[in-house]
Amino acid sequence: MASPTSLLAFVLAAVGYVLYRSATKAKPPAPYPPGPKPVPLLGNVRDLTAKELWLVAARWAKEYGRITYLHVFGQGLVFLNTPEATFELLEKRGALYSDKPKLVMAGELCGCENMVAFTPYGDTSRRQRKLMQTALGPSSIKTYHPLLELESRPFLRRLLAAPGEYQEHIRRYAGGLTLLVVYGHQVKSNDDAFLKLAEECVSLLSNRIASGGGIWPVDIFPSLKHIPTWFPGAGFKRNAMVWKKKMEEFVDKPFEFVLEEMKRGTARASFVSMLMDSDPKSKDTAADAQHDFDVRWTANSMYSASIDTTITVISHFILAMVQHPDVLERAQAELDAVVGPNRLPTCDDREALPYCNAIFTECLRWGVPVPLNLPHRLMEDDIYEGMYIPKGSLVFGNIWAILRDEKLYPDPDAFRPERFLDAAVDEIAERRRDPRTYVFGFGRRRCPGANLVESSAWLLMVSMLATLDIGRAVDEKGNEVDPEVVFDNSVFRTPNRFKCSVRPRSEQALKVVMQEDSA
Repeated sequence: MASPTSLLAFVLAAVGYVLYRSATKAKPPAPYPPGPKPVPLLGNVRDLTAKELWLVAARWAKEYGRITYLHVFGQGLVFLNTPEATFELLEKRGALYSDKPKLVMAGELCGCENMVAFTPYGDTSRRQRKLMQTALGPSSIKTYHPLLELESRPFLRRLLAAPGEYQEHIRRYAGGLTLLVVYGHQVKSNDDAFLKLAEECVSLLSNRIASGGGIWPVDIFPSLKHIPTWFPGAGFKRNAMVWKKKMEEFVDKPFEFVLEEMKRGTARASFVSMLMDSDPKSKDTAADAQHDFDVRWTANSMYSASIDTTITVISHFILAMVQHPDVLERAQAELDAVVGPNRLPTCDDREALPYCNAIFTECLRWGVPVPLNLPHRLMEDDIYEGMYIPKGSLVFGNIWAILRDEKLYPDPDAFRPERFLDAAVDEIAERRRDPRTYVFGFGRRRCPGANLVESSAWLLMVSMLATLDIGRAVDEKGNEVDPEVVFDNSVFRTPNRFKCSVRPRSEQALKVVMQEDSA
């Protein structure tokens, strides 16, 4: 065991390194952007909070303007608070701002370094993006519409059977749908082996590996990765060994399942089968291995990317319907006129449902699934409007502040779908106002899988509107109960489960939900 003296020496060495970096840092060519005043050595560590940091960042936006700068132990943190700042830096200057922070714990130690969310900008990320765009871009997403529609009716049945467990049902829907679309595997029960493996890995990633923003001490001081596993405080290394094995199992097993199904000729059309069929084996063994590796990891990334976003969006939709029965009633009238009472809505109905579309768009804006986006990493020093942003800074799109901007969205805290019924005066103004411009990421880090997430969440939403009445829960005395809304997730703005009432709209609606699918 290490002695107290050796531990003290390590701490002093770390502090000395930070002091040395500060003393030898060259004078910046321009002033840093404005931000909260740091304290010596620690920087702005006291200004950060693990819970709902976006609320603090929104106050900074009002105080400091387009851009806010902080640092923690010398690590720059930049918050872009307006559409203009995000467009200029994360899109127009995307070649500089498209890198990802190197997270030693999540990436190297836990084995997630090849997932899309953690891949540094370069050849690998470009190949991954190309694969996702090929299989899940706007021109390809219609291929999967029948699969989306196949999963909506079982979700409605589960929801009616146990309304209080709505978040678990959304998770099962999103998980089963993603396994079906990505691997061609249809989940038949909650005991499905792939579903259980996937849920375990997503839970590890969200609640353990990336908890609290995903920053571990080893990410600040990478030399910590070399300490032996028996050393005091090395529990993170012991955990990482277990977590890495589980994550790699989830990468490999569903992928190998698809390859076996393809050999038998029984594989469903899916993300993996489409990409493997489109790249027949060549004489270049290295190129074939690279393609298999890219497809394997890109497919796995799709599961983790879609689950929490879908749960967040649909949870906010349910909350909005509980709080705004007039919106629910108007949407149901539109669905009755367009779809009728004898079937569920399909993706082909979307263009004829403008008010339902406005509800979905407002759910994206009002709910803000990822309020601060995932950070980009600046690859070179940059100057923006006379302000110096140092290389290596972590750059956050302050999506919460933008989607709560009173100039873009009057009365921003209110849920008002009608704000999206009127078209903007021009294409540029429409893009600035559309929440999709922000909620799915920026520039070269914008998620191509957003098309799948949006299509599946939209279909789930209109299926619920068409067949269910959603309202306030009722207590034992028959009084309506307002939902208690609490946010505990540090990355996704997912409300904790709240009480609500979910029941069939009518006997006919129940018949539509309970009838057997033809597929």
